[in-house]
Amino acid sequence: MTNEDRLDAKKDQIKGKVTETKGKLTGDKQEEVKGKAEGFLGKAKDKLEDVKDDVAEKIDEVMDKRKKK
Repeated sequence: MTNEDRLDAKKDQIKGKVTETKGKLTGDKQEEVKGKAEGFLGKAKDKLEDVKDDVAEKIDEVMDKRKKK
């Protein structure tokens, strides 16, 4: 996982929240839903990065154990 990927996920979350709030303030339900979807996409990307990190960590652990044998 890279910092760029994390930043991209956070950017989507913030953009989504701004869009959602704009939709609420203007009474535009479509804009509000679009913002919620963008925020959800950002959260999903963030979770994906967590999974990538976990998998990479497990692979490193397995490789380290094999080297010690």
